[in-house]
Amino acid sequence: MTSGRRRVRNALPAATAVLALGSLALTAAPAQASQAPPTPGKQSVQAPPAPASQAELKARLKSATSHFRSTAQSPAQSPAPGASKAPSGQDPKIIGGTPTAVGEAPWMVQLFYNDPATNQGTFCGGTLVAPGKVLTAAHCVAGRDWTKNGVVLGGTTEYPLNGDLHGGQLVNVARQWSNPAYDGGALTGDVAVLTLAAPLPYQTLQPAAADESVAYQPGTPATVYGWGRISSTNQDVSMSLLKATIPVQADATCAAYYNQAPENSFVAGQMACAGNPASGADTGTVSPCNGDSGGPLIVGNRIVGVVSWGREDCVSAGSYSVYAKLSTFAGLVGPRVDDTDLNFDGRADLFARNDATGEGFAYYSQGITIGNRYSLGDWRGYDLVRQADLDRDQRQDFVLRTSGGHLDWYHYSAAANAYVHQDLGGGWGAMKSVVLPGDLDGDTLTDLLAVDTSGQLWFYPGKGDGTFGIRSALGGGWGPLVLVGKGDYSGDGRADLLAQDTSGKLWLYPGTGHGAFGNRSLAGSAGWTFPAYAATGDVDGDGRADLFARDSAGVLWLYPGNGRGAFGNRYQIGGGWGGYSLIG
Repeated sequence: MTSGRRRVRNALPAATAVLALGSLALTAAPAQASQAPPTPGKQSVQAPPAPASQAELKARLKSATSHFRSTAQSPAQSPAPGASKAPSGQDPKIIGGTPTAVGEAPWMVQLFYNDPATNQGTFCGGTLVAPGKVLTAAHCVAGRDWTKNGVVLGGTTEYPLNGDLHGGQLVNVARQWSNPAYDGGALTGDVAVLTLAAPLPYQTLQPAAADESVAYQPGTPATVYGWGRISSTNQDVSMSLLKATIPVQADATCAAYYNQAPENSFVAGQMACAGNPASGADTGTVSPCNGDSGGPLIVGNRIVGVVSWGREDCVSAGSYSVYAKLSTFAGLVGPRVDDTDLNFDGRADLFARNDATGEGFAYYSQGITIGNRYSLGDWRGYDLVRQADLDRDQRQDFVLRTSGGHLDWYHYSAAANAYVHQDLGGGWGAMKSVVLPGDLDGDTLTDLLAVDTSGQLWFYPGKGDGTFGIRSALGGGWGPLVLVGKGDYSGDGRADLLAQDTSGKLWLYPGTGHGAFGNRSLAGSAGWTFPAYAATGDVDGDGRADLFARDSAGVLWLYPGNGRGAFGNRYQIGGGWGGYSLIG
């Protein structure tokens, strides 16, 4: 935060309330579509990127921390921690913060970046929102190659002075995503997600959903965390994780302060306002500052904001801290958190079995087409397949149903360094439908839905170890429906369910995040009479859940989700899929 300038701181089937969110466009296939299933390729599933060695990670950490000064060091070196300043000058500390007890914020991580070309460092905070996913600010990520030059430290409340990790764990970044709509000048859309090369074994914290409103009511107490600057008079970062409880402010409050001509820098909806007006000095001010960028603003155990910007000196009289408003970006962030796929490129892939030979194949997405198939061996004896990462190890698992009615969890075992089978129990042959749409109850773990022969829908909460907890009934009347879906189709950050009725309509049942569904809406008005569906997530890489369908002529189609509960124009993947009844 420079005085007078800003800088980055960095339902059920019986539901009748139906809204037509858009009709399905049954358009012709593009000319470039393939005409038959691709031919076999190599005989293995691709492995994830290997984590960097600890020696390499420590070297990156040493280089990055050399740019910053801590309260235990003599005056140093380079620019203030945080991220690059905006042209109009606002900053990504917690001035006036208090120490955080060990174990109070296990989801907090430190992000260090060193650019060898410019000899510039970046220090930001982040939140572990899944074992292998970190939510932070786009201004900490955009324009930087975190896969080559960054390192993430989790599991400690202490700053790594002189390379001491204080029991924490270092990991590198395997993939990065910045909001495509991020504007580095206006600082709108300031959210990003880092995918780690290995999951971290710490508790996670979840972002607010799109319909969250109570948490943003003026006066609501919110807590912000960070290791950033602790004074406006020097560049020292904190040696321990600090926190501060501050009130949420009305959008109009920040607008009144920041939107006096010619500035106009606070954008309601994109940003959230918090804190009491700063006093003009360290004394009497409680505010995040440089180095706190990317950290969370928390209300009711949910992340409602990401530390974004404020006045450059952090204490300018009357100023407030500004955050990226998470409810606005829930539909963008959610798919990036739950984007595990078969070849680790961020796009969901397809499984299909050749019924004549029993051979199963992984088909890797190339956006709106699929590439060569890769043999996964003999998959005879199964009548259902679903993809889901049940143990949150960032490797896609398969849930299979045997012809004898058992569920089989086929997953990667680190101990065996191979994929192994685990029997999840029998009696599942009586279920008309079995789907794994994602996290339905807000605990980040994949859940299961099943419809029995009476038409009752059952909810099985995932336990994170490949098994499921005690089931609960979600109501009857589901027997005539064909259920499918994986991910968020409505754009609110919650997993949803799709269902085809007997008249050929496709319905969206929006997840509430509490193990239930809201009133259904129309996702497709006609033509949904396909003999096979597959939902594996975001296939085309645009951050929205998609849907595969195979028609009676054996043509496979991709229906891209529009993020508003419906689908755009379909793409023809190719013909010749009639001999693949097991897809998922």
